[in-house]
Amino acid sequence: MARRPLPRILSSGSASITRSREIARTAADSATDVLHPLITLTRGLRMLAGAGRHKWAATPKDRRGPTLFLVAACVLVVALIPYGPLLALVTVMGAAAWKGRDRTPVRTGPDEAETARLRALYEALVPYFSTAEDPAPLFSHGGEWEKVFSDYAFDGDGRVSRLQVAYPAYFTDSEPESRARIEQLLHAKSGRGREYHFAWDEEGNRLVMSVLDALPTSLTAQRFVTAPGETVLGFTDEDAVRRTVPVSDGDGGRDAPGVVWRTGARSTEPHLLVAGQPGSGTTSLLRSIALQALQHGDILIVEGSGTGEYACFTGREGVLAVECGPAGALSTLEWAANETERRLIDANRARQAGDPVPEDLTRPLWILLDRPSALSRPAGDGSPGVPELLQVPLRHGRAAHVVVVLAEAFDHLDGLGETVLTHTRARVALGHCTAGQIESVLGTGPHTTPPPDVPPGRGYARFGAGPVLRIQVPATPDPYDDATSDAQRAAVLSLLPERRTAVEAGAPEPEPASLEKETVGVGTEPMGAPVGVEAVAVSD
Repeated sequence: MARRPLPRILSSGSASITRSREIARTAADSATDVLHPLITLTRGLRMLAGAGRHKWAATPKDRRGPTLFLVAACVLVVALIPYGPLLALVTVMGAAAWKGRDRTPVRTGPDEAETARLRALYEALVPYFSTAEDPAPLFSHGGEWEKVFSDYAFDGDGRVSRLQVAYPAYFTDSEPESRARIEQLLHAKSGRGREYHFAWDEEGNRLVMSVLDALPTSLTAQRFVTAPGETVLGFTDEDAVRRTVPVSDGDGGRDAPGVVWRTGARSTEPHLLVAGQPGSGTTSLLRSIALQALQHGDILIVEGSGTGEYACFTGREGVLAVECGPAGALSTLEWAANETERRLIDANRARQAGDPVPEDLTRPLWILLDRPSALSRPAGDGSPGVPELLQVPLRHGRAAHVVVVLAEAFDHLDGLGETVLTHTRARVALGHCTAGQIESVLGTGPHTTPPPDVPPGRGYARFGAGPVLRIQVPATPDPYDDATSDAQRAAVLSLLPERRTAVEAGAPEPEPASLEKETVGVGTEPMGAPVGVEAVAVSD
């Protein structure tokens, strides 16, 4: 049977529709060109009317009557003078044409140099995000980079400051080695000398790279607004934490995102370990912690380096001891272990008797150790060392309100012992350190590249299994150091509590007073005192 030809409307309908669309588009473009002056005038008149309406709305009600009378008088004068209405019309049309003129179009895409950078990044990622078995690869040599770079931004120098990359689902983004290769590549291709942050979205197969601003180093030691049991270790990025702390920065004040460490009976990370090489700011962090701890508790300071970095705390209210020598330091730690046991026993007796826990047992006791590896006993000595003496305060410190803070170099962390490393789950790594050193201290590496400049007090912090945070410790130098500026010296001295005595060895310009030394044993003060610590009293 012969086939009937299709109706003409069905066989040529597609071509007719296409031609009709082209004719309509051409007519619209021609009409736009012809009516462009009218469109410009209309847009300008609308903008002038909107500006007049806003001006009238902003005029106070008591001035609207005189303003309306003045406008009416001007209109009357223009209407009466020769050629006045014509000149007014020409003026209004000229103003409308100027107001409604076409503005310079906003650039919505990258220029040639920026396109070349994006193309180079795309080609560099091809070997990592493509495979021969992929029938429709997102990344291929000579492919379209617009499909995978959905969001990008550039700084003033034309370098990439933000980039969102879409990668294939088969990429092993759950393996740290695979992610590290991509981060290292993007860091090198985007330009060194800046600190980058990488946010991986494994569920959506997206990677966002952004440039981080340097953390401010202008914040110094000051009285932070915190609750009892909260300690400000430093400050971080605004989007990294949900809490800000009011601070004084220079001549003004602002709210800064603080890295707040919580201690006490309900804390999940009651003890802190700080790692860093000499000059990285670990001692400055311990001084800052000591100044904050003295507001609500007592402190013991053990300095293994013996350089006298904590001499300003000697003889202050709430400072039970400042030990530098090995013998006195180990005796102090032994007293701290006995004090922890005493607190546990007395608190248990009070609870069994149905009485409230005495106030002296709830007052926190802080044990601050700086470079404890220098206090190790010689080989063959059967007496306990620093790790053994810290076992009781570390294991039972949360129940006894005893907090242990240690600062040690990376090379000597293994000598602290398994007990110390297990119970110090709040960690801080300061100074210039490798990715392996950061991971050995914090348990995982940061999602940022190393900063180009590492000032003292700059590093990373992590509480337990939480995220790794960038941190900048507030400057808390030794006020007795000649290199300390006058402003920082005054800031630290203003935070120190009053002295128990009028004279202290090593303090500048001591006041004359007759002193009488009295040896104090355990239990003579409200909190007790370490064995061998001397209290100095002023005689009348």
